[in-house]
Amino acid sequence: MIPWLGNTDSFPPLELALSEPNGLLCAGGDLTPQSVVRAYIHGIFPWYSPGEPILWWSPDPRMVLFPAEFRISRSLRRALRKNHYQVRLDTRFGAVIDACARSPRPDQTGTWITPEIRAAYLRLHELGYAHSVETWIDGKLAGGLYGIAIGKMFYGESMFARVTDTSKIAAAHLSRFLAQQGFGMIDCQMNTRHLASLGAREIPRDDFIHGLRMLTAIPPLCGRWPADAARREWE
Repeated sequence: MIPWLGNTDSFPPLELALSEPNGLLCAGGDLTPQSVVRAYIHGIFPWYSPGEPILWWSPDPRMVLFPAEFRISRSLRRALRKNHYQVRLDTRFGAVIDACARSPRPDQTGTWITPEIRAAYLRLHELGYAHSVETWIDGKLAGGLYGIAIGKMFYGESMFARVTDTSKIAAAHLSRFLAQQGFGMIDCQMNTRHLASLGAREIPRDDFIHGLRMLTAIPPLCGRWPADAARREWE
């Protein structure tokens, strides 16, 4: 059994998270901005399917990507150098989260981006916490990702690609932008082959929590990010 949260309850200690399924900590609560931000600061995130209660997770180990360790394959470097695209920040957040919700996943039959999740993250975007990174080709949104920034910590949530490599292009530009801004870590949550191919790796949850405590305490980049902040040709 896992604890059930009321709307004003604190999250339980991370040591109580289950090992199977890995990281399931508690259920219930709400998706107000205060609750979601508090969860992220403590290394917890919401993830559940339609028809389920809100489920909160903190897996051990934790999949993370250090911005300086982003791995660029030969094919991705070729795509980056073609310069046939534009990368923009925070211009179509709603369209990005909708595209992520519709994007098919090889290990999922549906989406975890429920209407409640969508509404919660749109509100977080309005408040300056949630951000989108968008790859545009010929005036059309071709790929991208979104996540949460608190202090100098970025929490990746989901990505999509309508054209080959467009989500990776967004991730490459995001990693470089975050490194330039002094961000120390990108939370990738769960281990996948795709994330590992980009340079993400697992670290113990205790190390993850130690790092995010320092990074979330640093003053943030306030509000919406400038649309062209990540725009620069790739060497």
